[in-house]
Amino acid sequence: MAVPVAFFALFFAYPVTAIVGRGLKAEGAWQFGRIDEVLSRADILDVLWFTTWQALASTALTLLIALPGAYVFARFDFPGKQVLRAVVTVPFVLPTVVVGTAFLALLGRGGLLDELWGVRLDTTVWAILLAHVFFNYAVVVRTVGGLWSQLDPRQEEAARVLGAGRFAAFRRVTLPALAPAVAAAALMVFLFTFTSFGVVQILGGPAYSTLEVEIYRQTAQLLDLPTAAVLTLVQFAAVGGILAVHAATVRRRERALKLVDPAQTSRRPRGAGQWALLGGVLLTALLLILLPLGVLVERSLDGPGGYGFGYYEALQSVGAGGSSTFLVPPLEAVGNSLRYALVATLIALVIGGLAAAALTRRAGRLVRGFDALLMLPLGVSAVTVGFGFLITLDKPPLDLRTSWILVPLAQALVGVPFVVRTMLPVLRAVDDRLREAAAVLGASPLRAWREVDLPLVRRAVLVAAGFAFAVSLGEFGATVFIARPDNPTLPVAVARLLGRSGELNYGQAMALSTILMLVCAVSLLLLERIRTDRSGEF
Repeated sequence: MAVPVAFFALFFAYPVTAIVGRGLKAEGAWQFGRIDEVLSRADILDVLWFTTWQALASTALTLLIALPGAYVFARFDFPGKQVLRAVVTVPFVLPTVVVGTAFLALLGRGGLLDELWGVRLDTTVWAILLAHVFFNYAVVVRTVGGLWSQLDPRQEEAARVLGAGRFAAFRRVTLPALAPAVAAAALMVFLFTFTSFGVVQILGGPAYSTLEVEIYRQTAQLLDLPTAAVLTLVQFAAVGGILAVHAATVRRRERALKLVDPAQTSRRPRGAGQWALLGGVLLTALLLILLPLGVLVERSLDGPGGYGFGYYEALQSVGAGGSSTFLVPPLEAVGNSLRYALVATLIALVIGGLAAAALTRRAGRLVRGFDALLMLPLGVSAVTVGFGFLITLDKPPLDLRTSWILVPLAQALVGVPFVVRTMLPVLRAVDDRLREAAAVLGASPLRAWREVDLPLVRRAVLVAAGFAFAVSLGEFGATVFIARPDNPTLPVAVARLLGRSGELNYGQAMALSTILMLVCAVSLLLLERIRTDRSGEF
């Protein structure tokens, strides 16, 4: 636990505490009376209520739509499965401003829905909920599906032989085994929707505001740091309480599971019902995932003179069309993002892997509390973290403001919780008797980990690496404050282009978004191939 604790204390707790201190301190004294003053305001109470209920609704809707997809990816083998698994993960890395714009083109004035049926959903909560499902569909599919594919189906088949119906066998055998993974996926979805920013700001309009949107507005527009600090504390406390309840609930449901090679559980669909389920999942992916992504591609090619690659060619030069948005060609952001994401993935795997291994031992209340603390970066405002980096990591021996490593560190903070939540259910499902048998035969703890645990959790490690890489590619909230002008990341470059008027800037933003989408899809497809090639090593 020492390394993860030191990492989070230095690069998370210290920056966030410094920002909150600046907002709640006046002349060296804490002004806690500001908390009651802010929380008694009617507009702030409305923000808190909307933030909570829309997150609950988004989580429930995501689970309802994505759990059938998790089953299909875990149990069915069909042509194009690896490609589709990579495609459904792509939305998770796209900047929220880009996704919001794409959904606005589908659901807003003059959008596809408006043209076909004369219906508009922008500035309604339904647009927000659908966009949240678009973002988080892959979280449920990959987190739950990863464990589901390793569960021995013969246990459920045995229950059916003993007289249980299909639903009863699933409810009493499979669902309890999946409960920790489902709870982990629901937790991640809730945290991301609870702290939603870009989607709510673009699709919700002035009528809807989450805590994250309000923190940004109070900080960047109204320069009201005390109110922003209070809202940050509220968000921090709410997320901490949720995580504590989640940790206590999931811990009661965990048990050792018999894990098998996923190749033994995957087969072609049989019967009309299974083919109908596969068709429904494919149709959902088409309408929910591919259609918004198709809008991005179409807009990146739709230039003033017709369809072509004019916007892509403009990315190769500085100041195309008289723009001075960048100090370097925008296309250089691709290489920057890949380098940053790779380093952030390595950091997240080391920190998250050590943390997951420590949490597997269940060594007392301290470790159980640490389980909840690891998730807090997902529930704290990225605006707060980004500003915190700037004002705290500016003095020796940690003067990192001009160092390239600052960006991967910020990205790794978001990647570590995904590594922990992906690896922990699988690590805890490994039967302790296997480790004990290895120890009896003379294996050291390190060799027991290498020979027993690692073969069983290799798939989880690769899934965790994919998630960490994906979220690093798309991280925007903190990176926008610390990325250097001569080394922008793809999300930062897209935001800069969208922030400037002009058709050329908008077209270049769509082109960069398409490149980001393709880079993520190719990376995840390569990961899927590696997982498939090594799946026989269990």
